[in-house]
Amino acid sequence: MSIRLKLLRKKLGITLEALAEKAGMTKSYLSKVERGLNTPSIAAALKLASALNVKVEELFAADAPTQERYSLVRSHQRQSLPGAREVSSYAVLASQISHRSLLPFMLSPPTEFSDSTFKEHEGEEFLFVHEGQVEVDFMNERVILERGDALYFNAQTPHRLRSLGPQPAQLLVVVHEMNG
Repeated sequence: MSIRLKLLRKKLGITLEALAEKAGMTKSYLSKVERGLNTPSIAAALKLASALNVKVEELFAADAPTQERYSLVRSHQRQSLPGAREVSSYAVLASQISHRSLLPFMLSPPTEFSDSTFKEHEGEEFLFVHEGQVEVDFMNERVILERGDALYFNAQTPHRLRSLGPQPAQLLVVVHEMNG
């Protein structure tokens, strides 16, 4: 439940302090729940669900299927856009992208994870492997991307990257910042 509570809270833009006050709990206790150090009682879970305005089952939902956590399109799985002419080179790389503030950049991640810290931030992130091979670590799952693969995910999901192989990978990274 720890990651689910934190993701729901952040998705709704509620601070830990505000949720604690609204649910009638201490900030310290909620912090421990979010980090998986405490498991709330049913009564506490009902209060949290009410404070977040969600069904209590959403707090206890098992990890969502892969397709709900992120969109992964391998280079050989690309689909043409409907109505595109055969000579067109358009291809769908991620689903449900809307017009927002984007921060595109090229990245060559190191061959080792630089530290044990996972990044997480507001918004969404899109990765496209231009050259090489990269490993994306989502704490409880690792995904290996090859040249031409595309990955789209909620940037609030803790993540870190590293290049695999003898040469650093080259990635096109596009970050969408919700508050940007």
